Amino acid sequence: MRILAIETSCDETGICIIEANGDFGRDFRFTVLGNALLSQTVHAPYGGVFPNLARREHEKNLVPQMIAALHDAGLLKGGAVDFAAGEQILSREEELRSQLGAFLATHAKPDIDCIAVTHGPGLEPALWVGVNFARALAAAWQLPIVPVNHMEGHIVLSMMEGSGLAKFKFPLLSLLISGGHTELVLSKEWGQYELIGQTRDDAVGEAFDKVARLLDLPYPGGPEISKLATEAREKNLPRTIQLPRPMIDTDDYDFSFSGLKTAVRRLVESQQPLSETMKMEIAREFEDTAADVLIAKTMRAIEEYGAEAILIGGGVSANDHIRNRLASSIKDYGYGTKLLVPPSQLATDNALMIALAGYFRALKKEFAEPETIRANGNLRLK
Repeated sequence: MRILAIETSCDETGICIIEANGDFGRDFRFTVLGNALLSQTVHAPYGGVFPNLARREHEKNLVPQMIAALHDAGLLKGGAVDFAAGEQILSREEELRSQLGAFLATHAKPDIDCIAVTHGPGLEPALWVGVNFARALAAAWQLPIVPVNHMEGHIVLSMMEGSGLAKFKFPLLSLLISGGHTELVLSKEWGQYELIGQTRDDAVGEAFDKVARLLDLPYPGGPEISKLATEAREKNLPRTIQLPRPMIDTDDYDFSFSGLKTAVRRLVESQQPLSETMKMEIAREFEDTAADVLIAKTMRAIEEYGAEAILIGGGVSANDHIRNRLASSIKDYGYGTKLLVPPSQLATDNALMIALAGYFRALKKEFAEPETIRANGNLRLK
C-alpha cells in the first residue's frame, strides 16, 4: 500500500510518501519513497508560533512540498486532473487553491492508494489547512482518506527500527514530551491507550521555550538551553543554584512546569545583569530539573504497571540529556524494560510518522468521509 501523508499541526509543513506492507508485527516493512519537510522560520522573532501565521505559511508551502516528495518518489506524471470539486473545498485557502489547481492542470494522478492527514491535536488554523488540502486531493484523485492522531504518529515512529517494527512486548508506556504535550500513556495492546498522567499547566517543551526567552536565547529554545547546559557540564561549573522539582514526590503521574518557569524568572531577575556563566548554570539546572521530574514519574510508572517497553516521542525526545538519563535509569534499576526512541532528526513533527500511523489505520479500513473530517486542536488518544 502506498500512502501520501500530510502534517500541518504546528509550524512544520510535511509531506511523506511510503510504501508499506504487512500487519502490525514482525512481518511489517516500509520504504520511504519521498519525504519533504519545511520548518517555518517566520516565528523566530516572536519567540513562539502564531497560529494564523503558521496557517498562511502552510498554504504557501504544501504544494511545493508535495511536488518535492512526488519527484523523489518518481511519481510525477504528465497529464491533467479535474479540479472542480477541489476548488470548492479550498474556497477559503486562495493561494493553496491556485497552486494546487495549476499542479493538477499539468499532472496526472500519481500511483497512490490512500491519503493520511493529521487532524489533531495541534493548532486548529494550521490543522485545517492540511485537512482541507487532503480533502481536495482526495476529491481530485478519487482516493480514500484516513485521519490520524498526531500523538499516535509520534508513538508509531518511536516503535520503528530500520525498515520495520522494533522487537518489544506490551504493556508499553509512552512518555510524550513536546511543546504542547507532557503525557504518560499506557498501552496494553496495539492501538489501545490509557492516559495515566499529564501536565496540569505548561508542557515541558513550552517550559524550555519560556526559559530560553528569559535567558534571551533564540527560538526554538530547547536546543539552545541544551547547548548551554552541555557547556556547563563540560566545564564542570560549580553548582551555585537549585530549582524546585515540581510534583516529583506526588503519588500520581501528573506534571507541572509553570512554577518551575516562575522560579527561573525570579532567579534571573535577582541575578541581573546575567553573566554568560550564570546563563550556563541556569540552563544546566533547568534541564536537570526537567529530566529529574520526567524520569522519576516514568520509572515509578514502569514499576507499577509492569511495562515491558517504554518509548519517548515528541520534539523534546530529541534532548540527548533526557534520553541518556532515562536509558541509565532503566539500566540501573535492572527492570529489563526495552527503551524505544526515535532518531533525533525525526523526533520533531514530520509526515513520516503520520504515514506510518495512517497505514495501520488504513489496514483496518478506518477511512472517513472527507466532509466529516474536522480539525481538533484538543484531540485525545483513544
